[in-house]
Amino acid sequence: MTRTVIAQGTFDILHPGHVHYLEAAAAMGDELYVIVARKANVDHKEAPICPATQRRDVVGALEAVDEAILGHEEDIFVPIEEIDPDVIALGHDQHHDDEAIAAELERRGIGCSVRRASALESTDDEQLLSTRLIIDRILERRA
Repeated sequence: MTRTVIAQGTFDILHPGHVHYLEAAAAMGDELYVIVARKANVDHKEAPICPATQRRDVVGALEAVDEAILGHEEDIFVPIEEIDPDVIALGHDQHHDDEAIAAELERRGIGCSVRRASALESTDDEQLLSTRLIIDRILERRA
């Protein structure tokens, strides 16, 4: 039986932290689907710079990813209902409330677990493991 995992995120500027998250998510099962957030659903931070289709295509090119899809613009749970995963893998620092997600999954009759991926530990001070840090560095050096 195939164990299906869903990971999700904005993935605006792909960096080693994203790769680690998606590889950790892939290790939780046999197939990894990645839902790339639509700009309309990104309300917890600045809107993404890159178009959603570009972000989806870049994420989909990663070896750990079996399929990358765009999120639903009105209901973020629609793709989850369609895929019916065994696991939803959240990034170590994603803002989501694990218990609220589990409750909504149960309400919708989706029987899957919610797990957190581990963090990627920085190997040196120069390594940038978040989009925010990359943008800050660009502005610092090029502004």
